[in-house]
Amino acid sequence: MDSLTQIVLGAACGEVALGKKIGNKAMLFGAIGGTVPDLDVIIGNLFYSNEIDQLAFHRGFMHSIVFALIASLVLGFVFYELYNSGRRKDTTNLKDWIWLFFLSIFTHPLLDSFTPYGTQLFLPFTDYRLAFNNISVADPFYTLPFLITLIIALFFKRKNPKRFKWVKAGIYISSAYLIFTLGNKIYVDSVFKKTYKEANITYQRFSAQPTILNNFLWYSVAETEENYYAAFYSIFDKNNVADKIIIIPKNHHLLNMEHADLKVLRWFSKEYYSLQKIDTTKQIIYKDLRYPLMIEDDANSSLFSFELVQENERWNTQRFQRDLQIESIWDFFGGIYGRAFRDF
Repeated sequence: MDSLTQIVLGAACGEVALGKKIGNKAMLFGAIGGTVPDLDVIIGNLFYSNEIDQLAFHRGFMHSIVFALIASLVLGFVFYELYNSGRRKDTTNLKDWIWLFFLSIFTHPLLDSFTPYGTQLFLPFTDYRLAFNNISVADPFYTLPFLITLIIALFFKRKNPKRFKWVKAGIYISSAYLIFTLGNKIYVDSVFKKTYKEANITYQRFSAQPTILNNFLWYSVAETEENYYAAFYSIFDKNNVADKIIIIPKNHHLLNMEHADLKVLRWFSKEYYSLQKIDTTKQIIYKDLRYPLMIEDDANSSLFSFELVQENERWNTQRFQRDLQIESIWDFFGGIYGRAFRDF
């Protein structure tokens, strides 16, 4: 999920592990641990110039269980040695610090696995991207209540029972909301299945996920032999089926996608992709259709659209600039929430 959410979750883990012994510093160190896996973005940019390589590296090994085990041992030892001196001597032990970093680091990819982006939790044994698709990569309804309870907890002394009660409240509220999103996922999946059935669309498979910053408006894409069929549905809609289906041609014939770099893109998209040729040029646009269209009625408004660029023996991507007639980011989010609560 987004960085703020991971900081909040990591801080809560730090408090659980060491809050009673070192107070607010436990939240600080937990927050640090919660950000460690996402350092793969910086590392990927340093070591790879090709954007496809960078894409594959993010949420890779540094988001795995194995990394969480190794990193918690290393960071636990380092921070214990740095902290365990002077007046702080023997106020904590090595086990405390390893536990703090394991909780804060491991819960990061675990939470990421609920998002559509997914995470390679089981590397190096398999590169399978675990993605339950039940919560957006950024959802204020998960993050803000959690953040508020942690801020309140900061004002209590480390041994005050109310401090830990507020932290537990944040964990319980966020966990309850996560369970709510799983329930939404099950319900919305059934709605989309019914939608496609009533439209006489015999699909091979389909995927559904919430749109950004909410869990009310959902997007689905279903695959057939020639096309994809996209639809939006809000849990507040009066009908029990989506009222509109958008056809998106696959156009897989436009380019041989068997090159190693292009196979990585296909893997990243879980094969939910379409190709588009721009005008009469040779420019090919790759669209990752797992992610919602930015405009409900526009089949060409895929959020993750890249121009494919051949560089010697390799393929690379660059952002595709489109005129979507969205005046501002507020216009975009206003459209999402307006559609989500249309029938409310």
